[in-house]
Amino acid sequence: MALRPDRKYTIGTDITCFMNETGEKGEVLVYSTGGSGVAMDDPNAVVTTPAADPSGQRIAGVLLNDVVNLDLTRQHINWHKDEVQLGGKVTLLRQGEITTNILASGETPSIGDPAYVGQTTLAAGGTAQGCVTNTAVTDTTVNEANPKYRVGTFKSTVDSDGYIRVEVNIT
Repeated sequence: MALRPDRKYTIGTDITCFMNETGEKGEVLVYSTGGSGVAMDDPNAVVTTPAADPSGQRIAGVLLNDVVNLDLTRQHINWHKDEVQLGGKVTLLRQGEITTNILASGETPSIGDPAYVGQTTLAAGGTAQGCVTNTAVTDTTVNEANPKYRVGTFKSTVDSDGYIRVEVNIT
């Protein structure tokens, strides 16, 4: 589980994007390709896990669904876990507060530190995930730390279970 249920968001969600890879709640995602216009059903509006160096990528939001790859002829989606089938529409948080354990490994941010997009690896499967980190992203195009990679602000320190509260504000 990557998100705890104590979330706060009222107007800060986005439901316009599809995701073509498996994912876990709490991951920070970036745009792979963009849709045009409203893009509600545009198959080009796709989000993905950020690259190891997210320089040049645009933050889409924090994933609020688990994206799974199931054989739907044998079992159904578990609606109680808020699962979405691979290739389906996902909900992204752009403004609000979450408590997540998808944090760059070995980091211990302080309250009030800025949270940036990063990439970490799950120990179990070796799968790359988008995460929050307190290490600023250096934009290679302008060769400086750039606030456009900022996800939000850390609102707590890491607890004994590895969770941290983050105020998400992606503009």
